[in-house]
Amino acid sequence: MTDLGGLLGHRFVYTYANGWRYEMYVKNAHTIDYRIHSGMVGGRWVKDQNVDIVRLTEGHFKVSWTEPTGTSVAVDILPGLRRLHGVIFFPRWVEENPQRTVLFQNDHLERMAGYREAGPTYPIHVVSEFATITWAELVGENDETVIACAPSELPAGFADRTN
Repeated sequence: MTDLGGLLGHRFVYTYANGWRYEMYVKNAHTIDYRIHSGMVGGRWVKDQNVDIVRLTEGHFKVSWTEPTGTSVAVDILPGLRRLHGVIFFPRWVEENPQRTVLFQNDHLERMAGYREAGPTYPIHVVSEFATITWAELVGENDETVIACAPSELPAGFADRTN
């Protein structure tokens, strides 16, 4: 199923059941930008992450990718239901030293690859959580201003409504 119209150009803020808050901008059919506002790697942000996006059925999408850190992610997004399920597969080195990834990844790709190669990789730390989409808005595709700075506290009301 190739119709990605309910996802492309949307920004989502979502909070996992464990309290971790993430933000994803589906920039186009192959790329996302994201910020991590809280959680194990809170403070991390990434632009132009290559992803695989599919529509599983009407109103149900899957976005998946592997980061330069070696972390793999699969996120099922149901925008109409304001629900999301994510599975993050952290390599052991990220679980042991998450602070190494708390930065603007794009400026540190060689460093992330070096950490990944040095490991350890196994055992993988798996985080599988449901989330509530607390903010959703259509901002259009390929807008470099949507995720343009490090994560910070969200403005009052930002995480409590859907536009």
